Amino acid sequence: MRSLGLDIGDRRTGVAISDPQGILATPLTVLSNKDEDASIDEILKLVEQYKAECIVVGLPRRLNGEIGKQASKVTAFADKLSRRAKRSNLNQLDVQLWDERLSTKAAERLKMGPGGQGNKPRSGAKRGARNHSFPLKAKVDAIAAAIILQGFLDSHRRSNSEGT
Repeated sequence: MRSLGLDIGDRRTGVAISDPQGILATPLTVLSNKDEDASIDEILKLVEQYKAECIVVGLPRRLNGEIGKQASKVTAFADKLSRRAKRSNLNQLDVQLWDERLSTKAAERLKMGPGGQGNKPRSGAKRGARNHSFPLKAKVDAIAAAIILQGFLDSHRRSNSEGT
């Protein structure tokens, strides 16, 4: 089963996709959050394009586990996404919330790479040269979405193997 993972922030939403077997999550893209309805439309287009059956939305709980202001916003977004999916005849789509504590920090560490070298120009790269891919912060959002989705996939794979 293919799934999408979402890391929803105030400015951007990082998106990740699983492989068709639901084993490995990969960063996919980053969406701008200027218009919530437009973001939902883009997410539902990705669901149709990749034939996803599940969307895993990162729930940013506080470190003590409580639901804060941002988690309330994300929960409301997930509810709206689920309702819009049903209205769009995507009844098979399962929208799940998944604890995302520290996923962005983990993504930043992964992006930095060994020795903290992720943000420095590579040898041979001209100083001031334009990088035409996502900016670093946007890449972190997509990586965070992949970390969220991978945690969900691993948890479900473990629980399925324990049940057999």
